[in-house]
Amino acid sequence: MKEKILELLYENARYTVEEMAMMLGAGEEEIAAKIDEMEKDNVIRGYKTLIDWEKVDDRHVTALIEIKVKPQATYGFEEIANKISQFEYVESVYLMSGGYDLCVIVTGQTFQKVAAFVSNYLAPIDGVEATGTHFVLRRYKDMGVELKVNSDDREKISL
Repeated sequence: MKEKILELLYENARYTVEEMAMMLGAGEEEIAAKIDEMEKDNVIRGYKTLIDWEKVDDRHVTALIEIKVKPQATYGFEEIANKISQFEYVESVYLMSGGYDLCVIVTGQTFQKVAAFVSNYLAPIDGVEATGTHFVLRRYKDMGVELKVNSDDREKISL
């Protein structure tokens, strides 16, 4: 039952307890109790709204930053990941396999501000050996939701 509730909330966090109870064939009190339990156990960590910022403000930039870390014997990746997590621009931090150790998702107002954040705050952290910044140019799907692109806005180029 818990997994089904989580799937519904992931699909649409605005479902009411009543709606979920009807969809799952369960009582409202049971659904509400399971949600409360999952919130207390930190299974449900929060509720977010997915916003298509391109439709609101063209001064909203997202970047995926790969960070290579030299882990210290006493704290490994944890201390660096926790330090990075505290920055306002940082949305997500993941420990990764592969060529880089951490993946950091960052948002800012401009490409220049994100680049300055990387060079002034991330790169100088003790233990950070290298960074690689990739800017998101367009989102097609985010958090499981397709963001439909209605028109082809490429410029016509004549040679």
